Amino acid sequence: MKLLFRGIFSPILKLFESDTGDYLYKKSHRVVLIVMGIFFTGLASLVYSLGQGEDIIYIIPVIVFGGTGLLSLLIGILGEDRAVAKIWGSGINNR
Repeated sequence: MKLLFRGIFSPILKLFESDTGDYLYKKSHRVVLIVMGIFFTGLASLVYSLGQGEDIIYIIPVIVFGGTGLLSLLIGILGEDRAVAKIWGSGINNR
């Protein structure tokens, strides 16, 4: 099932997994990325539910927080170690 989803989201994943340099990966980075994704997705859902009936401007934070949360979850769950390290800026060459 994971391979199926990796195939579907491969255009996005390739952006973060394309680097060939050395990287520093820690398992805690993946855990924090998933927790952050859950937090931002929940925040987007909360803003969406509270913004109903108000000005349409509430959709901007929904898009920003929802996009950040979904991207974090995508990289955290399906991404390789290199993609997680790239999100955190943990490349050896970046130091």
